[in-house]
Amino acid sequence: MNTITILGSGRVGSGLATALRRAGHDVAVPDRSPGAAADAARDAQIVINATPGAGSLERLGALQEELRDTILVDVSNATVDGPDGLPAGLLYPGSSLAEQLQQALPETRVVKTLNTMLFSVMTAPATLTQPPTAFLSGNDPEAKLTVAGLLTGIGWNPQWITDLGGIETAQASEAAILFVPHVIRSTGLAPFAISIAR
Repeated sequence: MNTITILGSGRVGSGLATALRRAGHDVAVPDRSPGAAADAARDAQIVINATPGAGSLERLGALQEELRDTILVDVSNATVDGPDGLPAGLLYPGSSLAEQLQQALPETRVVKTLNTMLFSVMTAPATLTQPPTAFLSGNDPEAKLTVAGLLTGIGWNPQWITDLGGIETAQASEAAILFVPHVIRSTGLAPFAISIAR
């Protein structure tokens, strides 16, 4: 069992909270009151960033002391949205939100994952007609093993988890968000994920 704080209480955060509690973890989802995020992050072994990506760097950068020696699981995508609210570009072209977070939080172990799928697939990967892929990017091998363990606990087959390497590889997985608006316009808001076929 891990003590986990999830920052963000939307569909992504609440879905992950439910699945992780079901898997036996102690999960806190702080409200928006002043200091709540800092208090919850300070007490957690693992913090999950499920906040809107455009504001994640500012919000989490303010928690440098609270996130020291913590695993930060970043599941967000930082995008520039188009008129219809769907992603139209990347906020950090040539970089990634995960890299920006790791640079701002040098004593935090950042791991990028679960950002290449519709939110419902994060906690129910087996509901798709073919296996999805969950990518891991991060500089700390032990942290990535811990995160892979969290994923298997909420339904991810270990064979569906691919370690891409260092945090710089998050550039590739974050760029996959550019598929999303086109897929949604083509097929609607049905569950889907990026998958590596072998």
